[in-house]
Amino acid sequence: MRKSIKFALAFVALAGAVGTTAYAENAGGDRMRERMMMRLDKAMRDSNGTITFDQFSNAMDSRLKKLVAENGGKLTVAQLADALEKARYERMARRIIERYDSKGDGTLTADDITGREKKMFTLLDKNNDGKIQKGELPKMGRFGHHPQWGGGDDSMQ
Repeated sequence: MRKSIKFALAFVALAGAVGTTAYAENAGGDRMRERMMMRLDKAMRDSNGTITFDQFSNAMDSRLKKLVAENGGKLTVAQLADALEKARYERMARRIIERYDSKGDGTLTADDITGREKKMFTLLDKNNDGKIQKGELPKMGRFGHHPQWGGGDDSMQ
């Protein structure tokens, strides 16, 4: 292959990688802007259509200001990372509790987990024979492409 073609292919690959990263960052930025606008809209509705700087400042990101205040007026990268990680895991834990909590009391018990497992097993056991066979697993999605099952195809039942 000629050197110029190799260079062109390498450039296209690099541009694709950079473009994908930029797209992902823009998508995240779009969500952040959308949430910011929602907070500003709410602040304006609560204040008859106008807001002061203090109201604007509170609507922007009071959580970040609270973190700074809780850490003596300064926030390090490690402190912010810890707070972000904690918030992420709290959201994940909330979703898991919501998904498994059969009584709606905000707690998770062994019975809740077993109940969820029975529900999932019943959904997967399409022929109701008390066993899940490879052919009963979804072809794509959550359970698809699992290496143990050969990628979700029906060739090994």
